[in-house]
Amino acid sequence: MITISDLSARIAGRLLLDHASVTLPAGSKAGLVGRNGAGKSTLFKIITGDMASESGSVSIPKNARIGQVAQEAPGTEDSLISIVMAADKERTALLAEAETATDPNRIADIQMRLVDIDAHSAEARAASILAGLGFNAEAQLRPASSFSGGWRMRVALAAVLFAEPDLLLLDEPTNYLDLEGTMWLEDYVRRYPHTVIVISHDRDMLNNAVNSIVHLDQQKLTFYRGGYDQFERQKAENDELQMKAKAKSDAARKHIQSYIDRFRYKASKAKQAQSRIKALERMGTVSAVVEDHVQPITFPEPEKQPASPIVAISKGGVGYTPGKPILKNISLRIDADDRIALLGSNGNGKSTFAKLISGRLKIDGGEMKLAPSLSIGFFAQHQLDDLIPNESPVDHVRRLMPDAPEAKVRARVAQMGLATEKMATAAKDLSGGEKARLLMGLAAFHAPNLLILDEPTNHLDIDSRRALIEALNDYDGAVILISHDRHLIEATVDRLWLVNEGTVKPFEGDLEEYRDLIIAAGRKKDDKAQIADEQVNKADQRKANAEKRASFAPLKKKINEIEALTAKLEKLIAALDKELADPALYEKAPAKAAQKAKERGEAAAKLSNAEEEWLMLSSEYEEAMAG
Repeated sequence: MITISDLSARIAGRLLLDHASVTLPAGSKAGLVGRNGAGKSTLFKIITGDMASESGSVSIPKNARIGQVAQEAPGTEDSLISIVMAADKERTALLAEAETATDPNRIADIQMRLVDIDAHSAEARAASILAGLGFNAEAQLRPASSFSGGWRMRVALAAVLFAEPDLLLLDEPTNYLDLEGTMWLEDYVRRYPHTVIVISHDRDMLNNAVNSIVHLDQQKLTFYRGGYDQFERQKAENDELQMKAKAKSDAARKHIQSYIDRFRYKASKAKQAQSRIKALERMGTVSAVVEDHVQPITFPEPEKQPASPIVAISKGGVGYTPGKPILKNISLRIDADDRIALLGSNGNGKSTFAKLISGRLKIDGGEMKLAPSLSIGFFAQHQLDDLIPNESPVDHVRRLMPDAPEAKVRARVAQMGLATEKMATAAKDLSGGEKARLLMGLAAFHAPNLLILDEPTNHLDIDSRRALIEALNDYDGAVILISHDRHLIEATVDRLWLVNEGTVKPFEGDLEEYRDLIIAAGRKKDDKAQIADEQVNKADQRKANAEKRASFAPLKKKINEIEALTAKLEKLIAALDKELADPALYEKAPAKAAQKAKERGEAAAKLSNAEEEWLMLSSEYEEAMAG
């Protein structure tokens, strides 16, 4: 169980948590939600001890291991599989100690603990996690330094999942995943055996992977059972009840205040007026429901839509080196009213195909025809870096309409969903979501007939994603969408194209069927890995048993020596007993009889000690070999 009690925290003087409290049962899968900047990441820092709270406490079970994705992605020459496996620090330490340990008892303890933590299946488990996050067997053996930052962040995520902490903290884990990786992670979190708290704006993740929602709002934490859809319904009902309670409270207060104002200074009513003043003080107030206003997003409508098809490709290919296409044999058409989502793992060519359609790459073989006067708007996350850091949104828009009056320039900025107070803010000081809104607005500035959006939601919160859905559904042009947000895809597109195995083809099923294929493929890989691992384990186990027997050879030798000594002592005692049983010995040689009796006593004592030592060492040996 995790208990947050009366917690308060500030960042740069701004109060983010104000005597907030919440309790999570053990094994909870909780989604932590709230507007951008509300303090969700700050709460994580307090839980991990990276930041001190102003007051209050966080109670976590003793010795519980807390895990979160490292802020810096690994960039070493180590292979991905070795980086992930090294995240289990106990296993790594035990294996290192096993190389040098000489004490038979400690060796036995190490081997037994390695079995307890399932150390022999570690490589298969690490490989399964990496595969789920998009790394094939060949990639898993490559050094981390050969991957880009986004892929390295996946390795950091794989490492913390492999370590399997008692409390897993995930802060926007899908931001660097594709749809396939997001679906896999959703299934993984749902089946995770310990407690998880995930900060996410992915509605499907919050509906399918978690069983509770913690809402951070107005510096307070509120616990809701169920997924995000249930949370929204419960919150709406609570807000409605609170508004009714406030209206009733305000009416009662107004009525009492009216009486006080009327009779306060009238002698005959003074006593009653004073009584009502006290009643008013006791009533307190019901807080108003604070509604966060989300700026809408608007895409300008194309003035004239060309006839379909607006794009037609016949046996086309595309790549970055002439004669070496990444995608080939593409035969597809895009109509003026198409809404298409591109499916396929990162690295399969979705962005490459989008660049072909947008004109950023030339066709390599085959033929591509575009409708006359076709205008295309293109948005990709990496373009956020193209914004001029010290220029404001108004400055960026003014470049596109230099002769327009200031009012018109600001009106266009407002259509992008940027609040008035942000219009003059330098781009470097805008939040990720504000930069994304600005960039989408610039991409669609000239009212394109075809809008291509490559991962537009990474920095948008749930309410801003809802605004994007509304904007796309109101837009009359064609749309090509690449996104890991399943809810966005389901709410805005009507066709699915799969980029896979070096080409692009229509996918006839829906997203639920695609999800089932992804999860089934992942579990099939797990099963194959488990079978292979079991085969390896048997060989490893035979080798380990042989090594174990060799390591306990000195112990076995000692046991054999004690057994030989025991047999010798038993034989000696039997001989002495035979002599001491003769009555004549005591008559003819009493001194000799006394000496024989003494020898018999010493032999019996040695036998007793030998038997005790044999029992102890034999028990130790049997337990060690069984482990």
